[in-house]
Amino acid sequence: MKEKILINARIIDPSQKMDEIGNIIINDNGKIKSIGKKVKVSDASKTSDKIDLKGNVVIPGIVDMKAFVGEPGFEYKENFRTLSQAALAGGVTSIVTMPNTKPIIDNVSMVDFIIRRGRDKAKVNLFPCASITRQTEGNQMTEFGLLKARGIIGFSDVNKTIQNTELMSRIMNYASDLDVLIMQHAEDYDLSKNSCINEGEVATRLGLQGVSDIAEKIIIERDLSLLSKFPCRYHINQISSKNSLNVIKKNKSNGIKFSTGVSINNLSLNQNDIGEFRTFLKLSPPLRREEDRLSLIEGIKNDLIDVIVSDHIPEDEESKRLPFAQAATGSIGIETLLSLALELYHNDSLSLEKIIKCLTINPSNILKINKGTLKKGSDADLCIFDLEKPWVVKAEDLKSKSKNTAIEDRKLQGKVKMTLLNGEIVYSSL
Repeated sequence: MKEKILINARIIDPSQKMDEIGNIIINDNGKIKSIGKKVKVSDASKTSDKIDLKGNVVIPGIVDMKAFVGEPGFEYKENFRTLSQAALAGGVTSIVTMPNTKPIIDNVSMVDFIIRRGRDKAKVNLFPCASITRQTEGNQMTEFGLLKARGIIGFSDVNKTIQNTELMSRIMNYASDLDVLIMQHAEDYDLSKNSCINEGEVATRLGLQGVSDIAEKIIIERDLSLLSKFPCRYHINQISSKNSLNVIKKNKSNGIKFSTGVSINNLSLNQNDIGEFRTFLKLSPPLRREEDRLSLIEGIKNDLIDVIVSDHIPEDEESKRLPFAQAATGSIGIETLLSLALELYHNDSLSLEKIIKCLTINPSNILKINKGTLKKGSDADLCIFDLEKPWVVKAEDLKSKSKNTAIEDRKLQGKVKMTLLNGEIVYSSL
């Protein structure tokens, strides 16, 4: 590839505490050669391609820590090609893929298959997870050491939780010895049995079985208590309630080291948005009260929450067009992740720097990958967006194979204009 120079860009890179108007030179190996306000056009070679960004914002390519790819086994919902297209249209260049495929990614042969298939078909950086337990059944640990050696970035049972405390203690002890990342979904099954919505007034009005946020809080309290004895790399996939934040704050104050994620859906929607049985808003963890949503935003401000994820879960229309209790759980969101997060900037809920930090360098640091930064010498994975561009979400225009978006017809402000991967333009609407 030829050298490129991007000019007239507003460069925001939290890893360097950078927010300035400047230029970026990308060398012919797809690496950042130089960046910032001191970079001149004359610093680039005479044969380099010049791209005028006209004041649009440039950030590191987004790192999404939780997305379902669908392949193998669920290609009718999503596959590597359609996931890549949706991700790049949303400025996402690195994806942590979940292991709940068919078959489950819980052995070396499946890891080899998924890495090979992803390399051949995906156009983004893929970082696959394996399951914590065999078949995600919560009974027997997978071979962390072997799987890590084959390229697994972390371990998660996705939307299932390790219920057995003795097993969880052994998992943490083993993970500590091997320096692997455990990503836990926090939900007590006894308290959440048969539930499909947050417990409260909305659940009562709709006649649906609700789940209290205590089901989330109890697992977090248990795991963080174990973590004080078995200090491994531990990440709470998604929290959804004010009560969980109180537990997190207490433990972080006591010096317990762990990280926390939140879905963009729980930051931007609440239980009232479900309306009259809108099944596309049936999520796990469920949408909760407005008080909880506002608390989650404060949690990001106060560094109690480290990462914002899309929780991208494609589902076919037939599985969603069912009574609420029987409908599939989840929504797509990788393409709208950034734009929906920017809503929190435009309504003065969060600073732009904080949002970008939670989408780029924070997940990279947790995963221990060299992404989420525009430092000199790093891969030129870039997301370029118009901060003010208004648009309306239309399911039929989204690039995911499934169309189960939770924010159909939502008016957003801020849209991705171009995405670069290793210095190559892989998406552009300029």
